[in-house]
Amino acid sequence: VQLQASGGGLVQAGGSLRLSCAASGRTLSSYVMGWFRQGPGKEREFVAAISRNGVNIDYVDSVKGRITISRDNDKNTVYLQMSSLKSEDTAVYYCAATFTLMDGYLGLDKNAYRYWGQGTQVTVSS
Repeated sequence: VQLQASGGGLVQAGGSLRLSCAASGRTLSSYVMGWFRQGPGKEREFVAAISRNGVNIDYVDSVKGRITISRDNDKNTVYLQMSSLKSEDTAVYYCAATFTLMDGYLGLDKNAYRYWGQGTQVTVSS
């Protein structure tokens, strides 16, 4: 699976962005999908994950209520809608995928994912 993340950019605090992660090479319907981010001088951290059937979703506490993960398996794309952005959201955002046979499986750790996109920079100015 090849993943291509896009949609990052520079936005003022309180603004919104929608990130997209387009997959090629395989259909995403058999993959759990996750978004991670890595801020300056920080380790890569979990942001959100969505099960392959879209039923189970989880977020890191710091983004709950501000960020929504969704997927369109027909378009082979996963989205991360971000609003009320804060300066601490500044990071490179990565999408990730891993094959699973379990409809409801969520991967909350980066080590659970086999495939990674190249990352897209999100910069929030205060």
